[in-house]
Amino acid sequence: MTLVHRLREHLTGLWRRADAHPERWVVVDTETSGLDPQRDALLAVGAVAVDADGIRIGDSFEVVLRHEAAGDAENVAIHGIGWGAQRAGIPLADAMQAFAAWVAGAPCVGFHASFDRTVLARAFAAAGAGAAPARWLDVAELAAALHPEQHKRGERSLDDWLGRYGIETASRHTAAGDALVTAELLLRLQAQAAQQGNRGFAALARMSRQHRWLGSS
Repeated sequence: MTLVHRLREHLTGLWRRADAHPERWVVVDTETSGLDPQRDALLAVGAVAVDADGIRIGDSFEVVLRHEAAGDAENVAIHGIGWGAQRAGIPLADAMQAFAAWVAGAPCVGFHASFDRTVLARAFAAAGAGAAPARWLDVAELAAALHPEQHKRGERSLDDWLGRYGIETASRHTAAGDALVTAELLLRLQAQAAQQGNRGFAALARMSRQHRWLGSS
């Protein structure tokens, strides 16, 4: 059995188990060959599910995409996905189909989610894998909505917010590692938003949109 087939079987099992969790969200992070989501290549996707019980470590996704060259050495030094890992990666079409099966229609969450959403939409289109996930919540905007004064003072990066909440990380700048710490940040922000009466994906997405519309982001 090929690696792709084993990956599909594993993800199908996760998808079936997710049916019992209607409030399942998936926190997503991508690694790319550069900082332009409209042009640079998708290198890796890391994601983890969260629900009412917290982070579901056993319900996670991680894939490195196949590329024939490692790209810019400075960029490789940041994300750590070298030539060998990229050469041995999963073909784009198989990776996007597996990711869609794992997401299974759940809302997606990201830090600066517009970047990940754009990169994934391009990847889905290039792979002919159907429509990319459409429902997204931006944790950066949610944090800014809940902490407007800190945001105005310049606390805007993921590291800024992780430091504010005392969230430790040992694997920043990997897709899986960044997805995990973003999930931990999401849970802290969810709890704070709930104290203000804002619960559920729709309420948090509305808070984020309102912050963006007010021109504070």
